Amino acid sequence: MNLTEMEIKDKPGDMKGLRCVACRAFYPLKLLYRCTACDGILEVERTEPVAGWRAGDFVCGDVTLGEGGTPLRPVSPSLLHPDFRGRLLIKDETRNPSGSFKDRLVAAALSRAIEFGARGIVSASSGNAGAAAACYAANAGIPAMICCPEATPHGKLAQIMAYGATLERVPGHYGNSFKRAMELSDERGYVNLTTTYLNPYGVDALRLVGQEIIASLDGIPPDWIAIPTSSGPLVKGVHQGFVDAAVPMPRLVAAQSDGCAPIARAFAMGLDIVEPWDTPKTIASGISDPLLGYPEEGSHTLSLIRQSGGQAVAVSDDDIKNAMLALARKAGLFSEPTGATSLAACRRLFTEGKVSTSDTVVCIVTGHGFKDFAAWTND
Repeated sequence: MNLTEMEIKDKPGDMKGLRCVACRAFYPLKLLYRCTACDGILEVERTEPVAGWRAGDFVCGDVTLGEGGTPLRPVSPSLLHPDFRGRLLIKDETRNPSGSFKDRLVAAALSRAIEFGARGIVSASSGNAGAAAACYAANAGIPAMICCPEATPHGKLAQIMAYGATLERVPGHYGNSFKRAMELSDERGYVNLTTTYLNPYGVDALRLVGQEIIASLDGIPPDWIAIPTSSGPLVKGVHQGFVDAAVPMPRLVAAQSDGCAPIARAFAMGLDIVEPWDTPKTIASGISDPLLGYPEEGSHTLSLIRQSGGQAVAVSDDDIKNAMLALARKAGLFSEPTGATSLAACRRLFTEGKVSTSDTVVCIVTGHGFKDFAAWTND
């Protein structure tokens, strides 16, 4: 029996199976990356939404490194704008073990991979997911192969290599790395932990981000939550967390760089279908994903943004750099460019009159500044 035929016999928590978001086909809990009927995105289906889960409901004890439970802390409203008089809070995902929110997803996906009898793991990554996969694989004693674009910041590559993973630098944009990881997964029989929507078990664990935010605010939802976004699993996680808590949905913001903004472009044009981006060019390497080969993931994320009454926003590299500086010098938070796009997007929304002066705004900062020192030293 190969890995794709194996099923989880002892179903974790209240997991029922996998459900296709497009055609609604249902599958038992097994290693499956896409719907075999329509090639649609799969998500974990549970018996019912339940608030109050913990990381241990998604991650086995031998895998966890203490990911999750990151602080939601208030910062000066002036970080958003001198005229903003509301509440500004930062969800600081840099506190995770390898320095980004990807640890949550990887820990859950690796836990399931071990249940499936994985001999090794593979991941495509613009850096953070690869570092997380390498880190958690090292802890579990499992070989890891990471495929990164050649332009990945050296800080992220160094972290991957430090954990002992096999690193393959792939020419071109992230889509090429995604394709190469799929090939290696098939060739080696390794479980694919790529952190797009590809691994439904990893994406499912991101619902805890939304649940943690609402718990930190004593059940009172904020007006806005801004999320650095490539294909969008973190948007899905925040959205699902609020569904679980059965409270009003905040307006979600997909924050992208204007050098790679397929979701924001579709939103601005009033489209429901996201098309791939041609040539990504941005300092925000963590969201420099053109969605080439899987644009339906961007379309799914766009649908969640619209359901929330939110926005998809593209900001310039200069706006991102300014947001990085503000976080560091006014909030003591050292962020990589991708992490600061959430604040940059909210600044733009405020100047456009979409965020009001009395709103409560949450910005998720997704990755630590040590990931990309060059972004802080280059003009």
